[in-house]
Amino acid sequence: MTDAMTSRTSKPSGSSKIDAPQAFRDMAEKGTAQAQQAYEKMTASTAQATELMKHSVSMALRGAQDYNNKFIELAQTNATAAFEFLHQLSGVKTPAEFMELSTAHARKQFETMSEQAKELAALAQKVAVATTEPIKAGVTKAFGNAA
Repeated sequence: MTDAMTSRTSKPSGSSKIDAPQAFRDMAEKGTAQAQQAYEKMTASTAQATELMKHSVSMALRGAQDYNNKFIELAQTNATAAFEFLHQLSGVKTPAEFMELSTAHARKQFETMSEQAKELAALAQKVAVATTEPIKAGVTKAFGNAA
């Protein structure tokens, strides 16, 4: 009877209980390797995104400085024109001269301001494109790498 009991309780050599921990371990190692690869891709993408943002912010800052410098230059031009107009007004003797001078000045200033607005708009557009194009290219590249 003891022989019969021992034969029933002994485990066969190819038991699934022994294989299960090994299969679980293999699956865990495979999952860990995949997670490590995903982490490395994410780290590389984050580094690229950081460099891209640094470059874009730097471009935006330079563009804002250029825009401000141009704006100050145009303001100085307009202030000079206003002082010249005032100087010319001081020599006016008749209302007709005043009207003629005022009309000429207004026409000239309107033309000048129109040109200045075009210059500022072109500069702003240039800055916007220079700032956003690297971001668009980087996002496109990042999504291409992620796929």
